[in-house]
Amino acid sequence: MDKQTRLLALDWGTTSLRAYRLGDQAQPLECRELPWGIMKLPTGNGGREEAFRQAFFAACEGWLSTTTRHEIIACGMIGSAQGWKEAAYLHCPTSLTELAGQLCQVAISPTVRLSIIPGLAIYGSDPEVMRGEETQIFGILSEDPNATGEHIIGMPGTHSKWALTQRDSVSEFHTFMTGEVYEALRSHTILGVTMQPAQETDWQAFDDGVATAMRQADTGLLSTLFSTRTRLLAGQLSAQQQPDYLSGLLIGHEFIGLRRTLLAKRQTPITLTGNPLLCARYQRAFQQVGGTQPISYSAQATVTGLWQIALRAGLL
Repeated sequence: MDKQTRLLALDWGTTSLRAYRLGDQAQPLECRELPWGIMKLPTGNGGREEAFRQAFFAACEGWLSTTTRHEIIACGMIGSAQGWKEAAYLHCPTSLTELAGQLCQVAISPTVRLSIIPGLAIYGSDPEVMRGEETQIFGILSEDPNATGEHIIGMPGTHSKWALTQRDSVSEFHTFMTGEVYEALRSHTILGVTMQPAQETDWQAFDDGVATAMRQADTGLLSTLFSTRTRLLAGQLSAQQQPDYLSGLLIGHEFIGLRRTLLAKRQTPITLTGNPLLCARYQRAFQQVGGTQPISYSAQATVTGLWQIALRAGLL
């Protein structure tokens, strides 16, 4: 490992593996992305243990030496029950210091050790879990050292997560399966049969979807979904507009849930992180449903979180 490198960090999810070589102050020196998530590992005769090792060394190729001790940090599904080694969930509320003190260790070789970040959980009558998003949350909180009081962090995606933080602790969070439901409806229901791809986003169709969700909030998502088809039959939507209308409909219903939970009676600042195009949809929908609190965007939440947790854990 060259003298510029301060930390090797992995974001190891279900379908992909991102590896970062970071310099001073978490500056990305090099990034690699491999299609080897925990459910898509390299094939071979050595079983899953050997497959994890093969993926790991491929991600870090050229970054490791045999004479230097290396501490690597990782977040994501690599710490799940289906991962390399399970890192138990920590109960909320959890702070950055508490999280960094509970890293799960994997000795890969005499000179290489992997530290896996635990996920977070809320137990009780309505349990919730996250794994990977906690790193993004603490990365965002670390980007604003003057942040005090409450903060809401939104992480749109396959399983959108919305977390409430208080000072440097995650106190509660909620999951919305918006992205996965969208793909399932497009691929496996009658709603997707007539859909056609569009060359660019139809924002009017998206806005109509959000407005329909708000107007039909009491009716509920299961009833409102069918309007994706009936509006086509009535000539109110084209086949090319259907995907954006459905997107707006689902995101609109997500905000209905948020207005009744995290956003209820709060004017808390909001930060979004994730795919910038998807976050732009959420920001547009938020304004349409009447949200007034400020929204910011973080592009480096995962990298910053990996760095800050490693720093607090003494790996740097």
